[in-house]
Amino acid sequence: MSERPLRILHVLNTVRETGNGIINTAMDLAWGQAQRGHHVAVASQGGEFESALATWGVAHHRIDQTRRVGTLWRAAWTLRALLRETAPDVVHAHMVTGTLLTSMVRGGRPPLLVAHVHNVYQRSARWMRGADVVLCCGTSVRATMQAQGVPHAKLQVVLNGTVGSPRLRNADDVAPAAIAKPAIVTVAGMNARKGIDELIAAFVRLADRHPDAHLHLVGDGPERPRFAALAAATPVASRIHFHGFQRDPMPFLRAADVFVLASRRESSPIVIGEARAAGCAIIATAVDGVPETLDDGRAGLLVPAQDAPALAEALHGLLSDPARRAALSAAAREGLDRFHVTRMVDETLALYRTFLT
Repeated sequence: MSERPLRILHVLNTVRETGNGIINTAMDLAWGQAQRGHHVAVASQGGEFESALATWGVAHHRIDQTRRVGTLWRAAWTLRALLRETAPDVVHAHMVTGTLLTSMVRGGRPPLLVAHVHNVYQRSARWMRGADVVLCCGTSVRATMQAQGVPHAKLQVVLNGTVGSPRLRNADDVAPAAIAKPAIVTVAGMNARKGIDELIAAFVRLADRHPDAHLHLVGDGPERPRFAALAAATPVASRIHFHGFQRDPMPFLRAADVFVLASRRESSPIVIGEARAAGCAIIATAVDGVPETLDDGRAGLLVPAQDAPALAEALHGLLSDPARRAALSAAAREGLDRFHVTRMVDETLALYRTFLT
């Protein structure tokens, strides 16, 4: 006899389409679970993904979780009424606020509360330990949460997977973006944690040795004006290009001669899976969960974080060696099943079943 469909409610702050990895992962899970025949809903403040959710057969319920006292009380009452109305088997909370609110209001016959730790480097992540299950997006996240006192039995690992996401086109079907080459590309939020300062500094160090190279920064964020001013003050400003947020960054990944993720902290970046699917030669910093996404350096080069000279040397080595770039490109595309969205969806559903029995 087949297992009954589950009623699943994902709780997160917004469903804005801004390139946020937490939101993208939640959308992929909601889509995949609905595809599997489960009854899936999302509660958030809303955003551009609402129309996609409707297309996928996923209900959206508007709850404003802005961290103001009056707003949070209203959110708690709204969430309590929603739980009573929909009676979910599982509440999958992707952020700290949703985890705490659900813990407060789930009441009599509580649903299974799964707290999904995406950003373990945020100190507030420790407050997610009160959930029934603490779902970690990588083994380094699990180790950090265990070191913070979360019981081992609660900690479960499901690696992020984005290959095959309905949000993205298949890499092989995408034409490369028409950008200046040789192209060094990053796809990242424009904030200091993503190592944009170091990436610009590394490019300046590299520029004289590779006078035709260009740096392309894809993404947006609060510090973009500062980075633009920093780039404008360099002697190679004309070779540093800001492309802003792209709904589908795959054309830029396909155009990259080298893809770089220079983050200072990074739990388990979904962009690495996307860059691997695009066949990029990858350089990334050896922080948190990044080595795991690059098979501990077999599928890309790892460099120390916040070390512009080391990053510049790694870039120089790859730009000077087409054969090495080709070898890394081939290595990146090996084992892509591990990054497929259906693997992530199926493992998450199996986790629910295990804790519901």
